[in-house]
Amino acid sequence: MSKEIKRMSEIEIIDARVRDAIKKAASNGIVDFITIIARANPGLIWTHDVATTVFKNAITCREAKVFSLIYGLGDKEALANFVDKETRTTMLHMVGEVPSTQVINLIPGSALQMQRELQWFKEVESFAGQAIEIENQSQQKPRDVFTDRHETMMSNGERWMKETSQSCTIVGALIVTIMFTAAFTVPGGNNQDSGYPIFSKKILFKIFIFSDAISLFSSTTSVLTFLGILTSRYTEDDFLSSLPTKMIIGLCTLILSLLTMMIAFCAALSIMFRAKLWIVIPVASFASIPVVLFLWIQSRPLRQMIMSTFGPSIFDRKVKPWLYDILK
Repeated sequence: MSKEIKRMSEIEIIDARVRDAIKKAASNGIVDFITIIARANPGLIWTHDVATTVFKNAITCREAKVFSLIYGLGDKEALANFVDKETRTTMLHMVGEVPSTQVINLIPGSALQMQRELQWFKEVESFAGQAIEIENQSQQKPRDVFTDRHETMMSNGERWMKETSQSCTIVGALIVTIMFTAAFTVPGGNNQDSGYPIFSKKILFKIFIFSDAISLFSSTTSVLTFLGILTSRYTEDDFLSSLPTKMIIGLCTLILSLLTMMIAFCAALSIMFRAKLWIVIPVASFASIPVVLFLWIQSRPLRQMIMSTFGPSIFDRKVKPWLYDILK
């Protein structure tokens, strides 16, 4: 297509609906198609109107790779500040709109969806300049549009955070109670003369004590972290980093406490039934089931939350200049 476009006249390009294909490529995240056609005929694509439409389509469909092409242009601020004559909207106003259900449902959980929407808004806002203060036909600034359109998503995210925190707080508090009690009821009992545990010099006993202590401390941390989530203000910006970070810490420490609790249980069992492997091995195997089950349930949202909060940005700000600046 790029070879044919070089030979085509303007009328043939219009008949072939090449510009429509470019806009659809932007909506579907096909970066190579856009860049190759642009290099073949820069004037075909990068008129100001078409260029703005390409990036607006990328925003509407939340195609971060296509939108990152804007960093390879020398006049991204002009594109961000371009005002549509009919609707008085800018690129930042479009970011404030909620994408289609098909697009937003690719991200699990309302809290993560809200975080991703904030990442998009903050990214465009970083170079939008005067567009931050421009009002649309409804006399709404971009931030007002974002707040108004994302009210339901924010409410759902808050409810998901609170329900998850409440459930995990109950589990964490139960583990705290168990491990605190276990520290004073050591396996084998205490020596009546010295008061020290009978098996204090055995390796398995040391494993039991260390596991018990780690489980107690991590579960306490988990409970306090989830209480911090429950008492948060739940402002929009909290969903960007603060709340996801607390949720990650809470879930990771809860998983650690559950794992070390099972290790402490297996160590205590091994002390009491040292020579009876036919009892120890099956019970120890079953002890891993709760940990594996919890990891399986929480692995996807936890992994997504970690990558979305601490992973690399979905935008590539280091895109090299890939086209001459002809927008001026």
